[in-house]
Amino acid sequence: MRRFSIAVVAAVTLGTALSSVPAHAGGGNGGRGLAHCTAGTCHFDVPPGTYDVRVTLGGPAASGTSVSGETRRSLLPETAVPAGERVTRSFTVNVRTPEGEPTGPAGTPGLDLRIGGSAPALAGISVTRARHPRQIFLVGDSTVCDQPGDPYSGWGQQLPQYLRQGVSVANYADSGESTVSYLGNPQLWATVRPLIRPGDLVLVQLAHNDKTTDEATYLANLETLVAGVRERGGQPVLVTPIVRRWFSPDGTLNNGTALLVNGLGVDHPAVIRSVAAERGVPLIDLTAKTKALVESLGVEGSKALYLTNEARDNTHTSVRGATAYAALVRDELVTRHLVPKGKVRVG
Repeated sequence: MRRFSIAVVAAVTLGTALSSVPAHAGGGNGGRGLAHCTAGTCHFDVPPGTYDVRVTLGGPAASGTSVSGETRRSLLPETAVPAGERVTRSFTVNVRTPEGEPTGPAGTPGLDLRIGGSAPALAGISVTRARHPRQIFLVGDSTVCDQPGDPYSGWGQQLPQYLRQGVSVANYADSGESTVSYLGNPQLWATVRPLIRPGDLVLVQLAHNDKTTDEATYLANLETLVAGVRERGGQPVLVTPIVRRWFSPDGTLNNGTALLVNGLGVDHPAVIRSVAAERGVPLIDLTAKTKALVESLGVEGSKALYLTNEARDNTHTSVRGATAYAALVRDELVTRHLVPKGKVRVG
C-alpha cells in the first residue's frame, strides 16, 4: 500500500484565550508556555524523547478544544469547558525523527502541537520530560501508521487521544510493509527493537502486504517478532488486521478479500490467532471486531469508515474509521489488563 502526500493543515485562530493570558513557564527540560504558541500552533524546541504535556483550557465564553501534534496525531479529544471556567488535561507524547513513518521524511525538529476544536481556548500549556513513561510501540502497515495526508488516517494515529499521562504511543508502522520487509529493513525492526524497555507493549499488525508470503514464512516471521520483543523484556501483543470493506452478495464480509486471505490461500488472521495461542501472546482480534462493526453499518453506512467515496479505497480508513478502530483497540487493551483502566479515556 502506498504512502500519501502531505496535506496543508489550516491554522486555527485562538483569539483572546491565547493572547490575553500570560505565558506559563512549565518546569524542566524545555517546558515553555503560551509564548511559544501562535495562530493555533505551539512549538517546543526539545530533542527526541517522551514528554508530558499539560494544558489549561477555557476562557470567557464556552469553548471546545482539541489537541493534535507532530504528523497529524490526535493527542487530546475535543474537551468542552463552560464559559468562565478552566480545566486541565495532560497527555504524554513521543517525539522522534522521523516524526511520522519511519521511512518517511524527517519532519520538523522539536514538538509541534496544533490547537483545534469547535471553539478553541488555550489558557496555559507546559511541556516537561516524562519520567518513567510506558510506551506502546506499534509495528504495522499503512492501516496503522501516522498518515501524512488528509483524508487518510491509520488507527495508530488516533490511539493517543485515548491515553492519559504516563502512557505514550510510539508509532513505527510504515506504509507498504509486510512481515518480510519489516524484519528486513534496518529502518524498521532493527531500529524499534533496541528501543523496547521492560514493561513496554509492542502491538504487531502486519498482514495486508503479505500477499505473496507463504504460511510457513509468515508464521516464522510473527514468531521472530514475538521473540524479539520478549528478549527485550517487552510485552508482545498480536493484532489481527482490520478488514477490507468488501461485501459479499449476502451483505457479509465472508470472503477472502475482506478477511485477508492471500493469493496462496494463507489465512492471515487464523495464523496470527494460532501463534498467539501457541506462544501465550495476548491477542486483539481486530479482524473480528472490525468485521462486526462494518457489517452492522451495512454497505452504505460503512463507507464513512473507509475512503470509499473519496478515493474508491476500501482498505484505508478515514479519520472517522481510524478513530472508531482505535477505540476498539483501547477497549481490548483495558479488557485484557494490558493498560490500567485509569490510564485511558472513555467516550
